Amino acid sequence: MQTNPLTPRTSIPPPPARQPAIGSRTPSNSPTGGPPHTTRAALVWAATVAVLVLLGLLIAFILQNQEQVHVQYFGLVGSVPLGIALSIAAVIGGFLVAITGTIRIAQLRTAATRLHHRSPTRPPTKTRHQLFRHGHPAR
Repeated sequence: MQTNPLTPRTSIPPPPARQPAIGSRTPSNSPTGGPPHTTRAALVWAATVAVLVLLGLLIAFILQNQEQVHVQYFGLVGSVPLGIALSIAAVIGGFLVAITGTIRIAQLRTAATRLHHRSPTRPPTKTRHQLFRHGHPAR
């Protein structure tokens, strides 16, 4: 069906709606009435596929970079394939990022904990001196 390019798109009727396949779940017939939830197994499966793809790309990178390079690092001297040297450097860089990220997260948690303990909406806790001043509540 040819349409006139000068005809506004709003006058073109939409295509007919397709019926769902027998046994398929739609938001209207799912058990909870909403869209299906993502399960942990699905997330693990997706992560496994992503890691396998990345490992395949890493193997291809290493195989394509087999020239020997001379490496010196803090008195250590050696010769390794270029792909291996770059992969080791990337892993060490990842560890450095993970370490600094862990330190920063610890700092933020400490700050949040301190802020939570100073919160004016939280009722003040009684000190040991205040508990025994007029008798302990358990007595």
